[in-house]
Amino acid sequence: MNDATMSSKKMHWTKTTWLFVVGIALIAMTLRTPLTVVGPVIADVRESTGISNVLAGFLTTIPLLAFALFSPFTSKIARRYGIERTLFASMFILAIGIIVRINFGVYGLLIGTFFIGVAISFGNVLMPSYLKLRFPLQIGLMMGLYSVSMNISAGLASGISYPLAQTTFSWQGAFSFSLIFVILAIVMWLPQLKHHVPITSTTTKAPALPLWRSPLTWAIALMMGLQSLLFYTTAAWVPEMLVSQGMTASEAGWTFSLMMLAQLPMTFLIPMIASNMSTHRAIVFGFSTCYIIGFIGLYMKWTSLAPLWMILLGLAGGASFSLVMMLFTLRTESIFASAELSGFAQSTGYLLAAIGPTFFGFLYDISGNWDIPAFSFIIAAIVLFASALYASQQKTVESTL
Repeated sequence: MNDATMSSKKMHWTKTTWLFVVGIALIAMTLRTPLTVVGPVIADVRESTGISNVLAGFLTTIPLLAFALFSPFTSKIARRYGIERTLFASMFILAIGIIVRINFGVYGLLIGTFFIGVAISFGNVLMPSYLKLRFPLQIGLMMGLYSVSMNISAGLASGISYPLAQTTFSWQGAFSFSLIFVILAIVMWLPQLKHHVPITSTTTKAPALPLWRSPLTWAIALMMGLQSLLFYTTAAWVPEMLVSQGMTASEAGWTFSLMMLAQLPMTFLIPMIASNMSTHRAIVFGFSTCYIIGFIGLYMKWTSLAPLWMILLGLAGGASFSLVMMLFTLRTESIFASAELSGFAQSTGYLLAAIGPTFFGFLYDISGNWDIPAFSFIIAAIVLFASALYASQQKTVESTL
């Protein structure tokens, strides 16, 4: 066991451990910045390339489709080549995707975005389980670092996107921002290639569970999909909605970044709270209320209170995401079942989430205003509430099969 792997002893903060932790933080910073950088400059992208609102929304949909398609296969690839090497390769794919996206016109925009989605899908699936493998006794600390790094960088990318586009005179300059984190992640991850922590789980020989037969499985998958749909659709379109309500693009970008930052306390608190509760209905009611109030504020165009709406949506997003991640463990009886549920829910959930940005753009194109799209947020939040309420009941997936 190397000194960055702590399975049964206290973590020792050696040079190797610090390099690993910094590498983890940098990889986390690459998993949302290429997506959240898009929303504040989507109007510039549309004007420069001549694409429609539907196709502009598809820029956010493409990564979600990649998540849905590749999530079931990432663990198999990692078992064959090692998690360390797989994550390293995914960073190269991400760098290629960013470069292609900004250099080869509309086709490059679409193809590069697909590569970005493929690369991010590996981090989404592998990082949480890898942290548990390397730091099983410090998983709370490491997941906290992972979540904070992801959300802070996402908020920074959203806030700096438009000013950076103005400084560099192009949206391509704004899209290049996330490449900084990718290059740093590649450099800092090099030492990890010398280490390979084998995945030796006796559960890999367990028979597959017919998860699709359980209504609880579908409730969790629907919850996963809808909270993802709300996040990625707001990331794609809310900044432009705020601009239509009188904000400058820069103000809209920084206002939207409050949503990212507001997620931080929830990503720390909800896992600890949920693990000590017999029922999670209070959490569900809490984040559903925040979602609905925030989206009503956007729908009513109460723009003077936009920072409050963004904070409420951020609190709701952080809480709903953290709870559904916890349900993968709390609603199963074994590690194998937890992994199966996670893979099923993420694959089907991201497929559902992929509908959001494009459908939202379609609603705007056919209506000519943001009223119907904004109202669709409220409907989605209500359906999320219903699915999360069902998923919060005290039973396991195995008991429902």
